[in-house]
Amino acid sequence: MSDFADAIAGRKSKAMTGIQYVTDEKGRKVAVQIDLTKHRQLWEDIQDVLVSRSRRHEKRIPLDKVKAGLIKSGKLPGE
Repeated sequence: MSDFADAIAGRKSKAMTGIQYVTDEKGRKVAVQIDLTKHRQLWEDIQDVLVSRSRRHEKRIPLDKVKAGLIKSGKLPGE
């Protein structure tokens, strides 16, 4: 399982360097700093999850309609 999946599931994995938490005056974690030179893939995974969650209520378009529109616009060769 990836470090990201472990983090989402609340499991502790090996210690990760390049990850720092910002805490408030009561010691509660309020933000995180990620060293992108070490954890770019982790950040990309987080971004993917956030985008996916933000779009979960959007209307879905059937694949057949998407393909037909792309063929009609010339962006996809017809079958």
